[in-house]
Amino acid sequence: MAAAPSTTLTRHLPVRPEWLARHEEQILEPDLPIVDPHHHLWERSDNPYMADELLADLDLGNNGGHNVVGTVFVQCYAFYNLTAPPDLAPVGETEAVNGIAALDASRDPPRGICAGIVGYADLTAGAAVAPVLDAHLQAGGAVASRFRGIRHSSAWDADDSFSSPAHNNFPGMMATADFRSGFAELAPRSLTYDAWLFHPQISELTDLARAFPETVIVLDHMGGPLGINAYAGRRDEIFAKWERDIRELATCANVTVKLGGLLMRVNGYDLHEGEMPPTSAQVADAYRLWVDVCLDAFGPDRCMFESNFPVDKGSVSYPVFWNACKRLSAGMSSNEKTALFSATAARVYRLDLGLLDKGASD
Repeated sequence: MAAAPSTTLTRHLPVRPEWLARHEEQILEPDLPIVDPHHHLWERSDNPYMADELLADLDLGNNGGHNVVGTVFVQCYAFYNLTAPPDLAPVGETEAVNGIAALDASRDPPRGICAGIVGYADLTAGAAVAPVLDAHLQAGGAVASRFRGIRHSSAWDADDSFSSPAHNNFPGMMATADFRSGFAELAPRSLTYDAWLFHPQISELTDLARAFPETVIVLDHMGGPLGINAYAGRRDEIFAKWERDIRELATCANVTVKLGGLLMRVNGYDLHEGEMPPTSAQVADAYRLWVDVCLDAFGPDRCMFESNFPVDKGSVSYPVFWNACKRLSAGMSSNEKTALFSATAARVYRLDLGLLDKGASD
């Protein structure tokens, strides 16, 4: 299986290991179990991120790093089976990642990497997407599939600089009959939908969530608030609209939100431009307003912290990022922290709790 050619690499900030290594921190709350519900794997020549790189990040820091007991892989157009029909090519990604997860599960103890898999299928194919979803489920493991859901990006903006030919999307996609016909195939298979969009589109997701209350929807990256190009210098205005739309989306009980993913180029933060990499306090300060609104609107039981690695690794190291999350949750109860760092993700993605319990106790 060959990797599908990427058209999005230039959209990501370059990862500079030597720069990241300039700042290290003591791991905060090292025993707190973490499920990382959003990371990628790929074989890109100038930024490889496979199991070895992921495990190295998990183990960074004093005493072996944060207590990450499980992870969820999210599609990134990698490992496509280019010998398969085009609609089935993305199943190669699930197949490859399931192999990585199976190898991890054979270790003693297992680390829980890729315990859940979110793949890609073209939902605009309508009901014809059904055999593709079934193929993903089979590729996720014949006995107990690790395949948990679909992410079909709807990210689009009138500013063409945000467009990416890697994304099969267009304006108003989530409202079309074909997309919704394909979307209707998810719930009968207990599959989730990860929504990657930009903040002006949040209301479109609200409409979709209300039309399909039985489908579990996960909003990635807090709804993608933009901060560059046409949106540069408009942070207060953007935040106000984003907050209104987030609070309306939160009225949909079938939606949860991932807290993270704000250190991409499109978000407009400059933490990657310093001579030194950011501290966890600096990252927490950048996130705080957005996270506080999400927590107030959704509650901890419908929120989960996410790393979005290695995309956000262009701005922050793995241990510093999770320290920032722990700073953002300071003062919360033990139950609230459990929800934010592991329980919400484990519930939404139906992860193997026996594996998580083992990882938490090792």
